[in-house]
Amino acid sequence: MNFTETKLKGCFILEPKIIQDERGYFMESFNERTFQEGVGQKVHFVQDNQSFSSKGVLRGLHYQTGEFAQAKLVRVLQGEVLDVAVDIRPDSETFGQYEAVLLSETNQRQFFVPRGFAHGFLVLSDTATFFYKCDNFYNKESEGGIIFNDSSIGIEWGFDTEKLIISEKDRLLPVLENAKKVW
Repeated sequence: MNFTETKLKGCFILEPKIIQDERGYFMESFNERTFQEGVGQKVHFVQDNQSFSSKGVLRGLHYQTGEFAQAKLVRVLQGEVLDVAVDIRPDSETFGQYEAVLLSETNQRQFFVPRGFAHGFLVLSDTATFFYKCDNFYNKESEGGIIFNDSSIGIEWGFDTEKLIISEKDRLLPVLENAKKVW
């Protein structure tokens, strides 16, 4: 497994070693020891989640606050998405900046998003099956979010935003300046 830290300290792109032959392929998608060594953190995942969405669906940008903050290890099992993490750590040099990573069934990349980041993704293929591990359980009272088109962040989604499919809840999220604080 190859680990590449992004410009956002603590966010990593993971690229597994893929062994292919006439039967197909094999890869180790997760190994706790290798993962913890690669990201330099002790992270223990407690929950797996999966979603299925169609082209143009945008989910996010979500986060959990306080004792329920979550780190996520995300990947695409089928299709292709643009996955985005926004640094919302108030003392960070990259506060308010984002990293966007193309994840697909073809490139088999994974993206590690540590605690202190808002996270979301946009489906680029006809459909996509998205899978992620969380290191903490979901708590409704601790959820927060940032509107996907906050001009102070300036995420380049590369998609006609008039054609996005977004939940009502996500359409009503605040800009970063007015979001629920994570500290």
